[in-house]
Amino acid sequence: MTDATAPEERVRHYFWPQDGDWPLSTGDGAVGAAPPEPGAGPGVGVVGRERLGPFDVARLTATDPAALDDWLGDNDFTFPPRLETALQPYVDKRWEYVAVRLAPETAGTPLRGDLEPLHLTFASGSLVYPMRLSRLATTPQSLGLYVLADHRMEPVSRIGGERPRVTFAGRVEATTGPLGELAAGTPFLTALAQELPEPSSISGDHELRRTAKDTAFRQVVYENRLLTVAGIPLWLLTVGGGLAALVAGAVLLRVRRVRARRFAWGQRLVEPAMPGTAPSTPGTPTSPPLPPMPSFSPPPPPPPGPNG
Repeated sequence: MTDATAPEERVRHYFWPQDGDWPLSTGDGAVGAAPPEPGAGPGVGVVGRERLGPFDVARLTATDPAALDDWLGDNDFTFPPRLETALQPYVDKRWEYVAVRLAPETAGTPLRGDLEPLHLTFASGSLVYPMRLSRLATTPQSLGLYVLADHRMEPVSRIGGERPRVTFAGRVEATTGPLGELAAGTPFLTALAQELPEPSSISGDHELRRTAKDTAFRQVVYENRLLTVAGIPLWLLTVGGGLAALVAGAVLLRVRRVRARRFAWGQRLVEPAMPGTAPSTPGTPTSPPLPPMPSFSPPPPPPPGPNG
């Protein structure tokens, strides 16, 4: 049953590291001879009693919860006293009871190995799963219920717990084995789960009804995996590559600026200068050229005299 209703497993990848990833790491029983059957007291009827492997099974009717308590105690069945009053609603409805206890064939011999499940069948006008006795529990309760029917089924109410949720719904594909045998004639399997945080709030038994549609459902469980390439996280390759590209771009830009400055300086060295001007830097105002100096010629010699 567990394998048939197991969730579907899928893989879901994520890019950025999460907690736990670097650098965010933190970490069939044979029927034997029935035991002697003590006489039932008033208010208790023994429908049958038999031995099923290591199980001692008694089928009972009761019209008095106290008488049922006495019979179970006299026949070595454990019956907590607080359950006596909880059985009254079932006594009023004339329900029958199945009492089961483990009884090794040899007294004092421990039981080992797996126990075969018990198969109980009875006729009923409605599909009911008993829950009233669970209201006496002192700790939160969890219910896992598997229902085989002709169609998908659902609980009529919450009976004081959280909303029942479907964990699987679909037709049984197995035709052999225990599940295949159970599903013969009732091929639709519905698996239900419910949390009952306050058992004292349980108001009754679960009654189940057919849903409007036989919609199939299977849970999906995702396994999250970090995206990697050859074992290296993709985010690390991406971030590392991006940083390398930025560094390379910065170096290239620096080289281009240095080359541009050298070229501009070379241009200034070969620029022709106007006569009488001094070198200057771009953006610096320059003085206008000086006017040319006047030329000076010596005076002509005097003319010769009479005696000359």
